Amino acid sequence: MITSLLDVARRHIILFGAAKFGAGLLVGFALGVYFLPILTAEKGLDNAALAQRETTAERRGTFARDLAGSDAFHWGEGVVHVSRQRIWLDGRIAPGPDYRLYLTPEFAEDEAAFLDIKARSVDIGPVRAFTNFDLAVPSGVEVGDFPALLIWCEAFGEFITAARLS
Repeated sequence: MITSLLDVARRHIILFGAAKFGAGLLVGFALGVYFLPILTAEKGLDNAALAQRETTAERRGTFARDLAGSDAFHWGEGVVHVSRQRIWLDGRIAPGPDYRLYLTPEFAEDEAAFLDIKARSVDIGPVRAFTNFDLAVPSGVEVGDFPALLIWCEAFGEFITAARLS
């Protein structure tokens, strides 16, 4: 009787340990996905560089947290500036992996709206800084042809933020 109770206890302890180990792996993976981009993020523009670029901006837009597709983990805030050669942000975006900046043929404020126009949008490049990012506009892209821009997470297919340009 005692031997059978010990066998049952051992099995349960082993199963419980395996479950704890599996849960730990899942939590560790999730934390790694979230924190790795933060730890490897590039440094954004400083205030002097922002002030210097301000005079070259031809168009501006505003990232706001209250867009339909934004939430507590996917947001942006601040003023995005556009010139013929560069696009930069004076503000912040939520950290995350594999962000891309797109010029879009129309304003989209959620995932479904962007997926409808993604094929007609122009991928400017990866966003690697979460504060005051700066990207070069690829040659041959006429930024004046696009009324809006958007940040999209390619890894998870998530809308982050968008802005109308004026």
